[in-house]
Amino acid sequence: MNDGVNGVALGVFIFFFVLVTAMGFLAARWRKAENEHSLDEWGLGGRSFGTWVTWFLLGGDLYTAYTFVAVPAAIYAAGAAGFFAVPYTILVYPLIFTFLPRLWSVSHKHGYVTTSDFVRGRFGSKGLSLAVAVTGILATMPYIALQLVGIQAVLDVMGVGGGEDTNWFIKDLPLLIAFGVLAAYTYSSGLRAPALIAFVKDTLIYIVIAVAIIYIPIKLGGFDDIFAAANDKFTESGNGGLVPNHGGQWTYATLALGSALALFMYPHSITATLSSRSREVIRRNTTILPLYSLMLGLLALLGFMAIAAGVKVENGQLAIPQLFENMFPDWFAGVAFAAIGIGALVPAAIMSIAAANLFTRNIYKDFIKPDATPAQETKVSKLVSLLVKVGALVFVLGMDKTVAINFQLLGGIWILQTFPALVGGLFTRWFHRWALLGGWAVGMVYGTIAAYGVASPTQKHFGGSSDEIPGIGEIGYIGLTAFVLNVLVTVVLTFVLRAVKAPDGVDETKPSDYTADAGDPGVQVELPPATAGSSH
Repeated sequence: MNDGVNGVALGVFIFFFVLVTAMGFLAARWRKAENEHSLDEWGLGGRSFGTWVTWFLLGGDLYTAYTFVAVPAAIYAAGAAGFFAVPYTILVYPLIFTFLPRLWSVSHKHGYVTTSDFVRGRFGSKGLSLAVAVTGILATMPYIALQLVGIQAVLDVMGVGGGEDTNWFIKDLPLLIAFGVLAAYTYSSGLRAPALIAFVKDTLIYIVIAVAIIYIPIKLGGFDDIFAAANDKFTESGNGGLVPNHGGQWTYATLALGSALALFMYPHSITATLSSRSREVIRRNTTILPLYSLMLGLLALLGFMAIAAGVKVENGQLAIPQLFENMFPDWFAGVAFAAIGIGALVPAAIMSIAAANLFTRNIYKDFIKPDATPAQETKVSKLVSLLVKVGALVFVLGMDKTVAINFQLLGGIWILQTFPALVGGLFTRWFHRWALLGGWAVGMVYGTIAAYGVASPTQKHFGGSSDEIPGIGEIGYIGLTAFVLNVLVTVVLTFVLRAVKAPDGVDETKPSDYTADAGDPGVQVELPPATAGSSH
């Protein structure tokens, strides 16, 4: 790592940062709405994005700075076990093809802005809706923090902020500036800002990966030498080489499956989805998004390249930025750092908007001010988006970076527990609302307690997301075990509640709502009684 500041790389980084900042503020004028004071406009971009804008937005949403830094860092630290991210992104797209178009249709029909809006409308339960909303907010907070960790890793490698003995304010000033800019243009432009910036972000990432996958192997003697060096490292460390041992295969498979089920439960994924202008846009996107999985597979190989290049870092999150610093000319290292930095700004903006929408629609409006006007909803959502980002910033500056990573893993365990209510509700109303709430509670409690008991070399608690699977004895992903318990409890309680004729909530949807498209005759956004007066 350089002792001083890499001036050329920093200059290139600042150029792209200023460029996307200007785009972020100009986005307020892009497809300018007649009525800006509504969540449909600020929080969903007017539900107006077509195939390519949605593709870039979803790509910017799902493939974050954390992905860019953490996936190859996992390969760098653990070998091929870190490739679980590749099969899970392959599994997720056929899965979402089955339910995202249905969610878009019913949300468009009834003016739903969040998943909790749908759950409340489908099951007639504000309690279940609140559970989904709180889970979404809790799971999103550490995810935003990790985007700031990605920016901080880049700044550290460029030598910005001084050493460990530097005054904390001076050391963290660059991150504070980046945070301030992110907060300002998100407040001003809403979802239009990350949608516009995503074009730059994804273009830079594709360029960097295309160059890295050709240029770095040439400098290192080819892929044979790269894989040989990685195999030697993991053989010497007692890991048995690149491929996980038998015990590790259970962890690999359950983590991949559980992560695939969880990915589109996150509020930011749904926010990007609902911003699309038609059902067909969603269907097309589920068929072309796998292009990002190809990129992710190539990106993961950078972890092996870092080993072959002799990169030595105490914090694994610095491995890939340091690889770029060592291998690329300074000017192109700046381009790579800009790709990571912008790759943090886009998802952080979407995540903060999604969390703010959940609070506004499903806590503030449902429980605090039921008669809130669309303008009041928008104002509250803007303010909450700022508070969410401040919370993430405090989390990053006040805690060790590994804590942020492990809490993001805990967030994945939590968000998976909303799957039965959301996806189950899209296909059947057989599940009873109280049973879904009971299953959610069991999954949340089990997942949290199990994760609390996992230790790591740096943490006594919440040190990972894998533990022994009850009844099987193998080590597997805690989130998937909690999800299975969740479903079992939901099914059993549903039978019991149906048998005793416990009252159902009122379902405000009808079957045709789940296949409606924007261009269908007679289809228009309707407001359910529970959300009268809100934006639509």
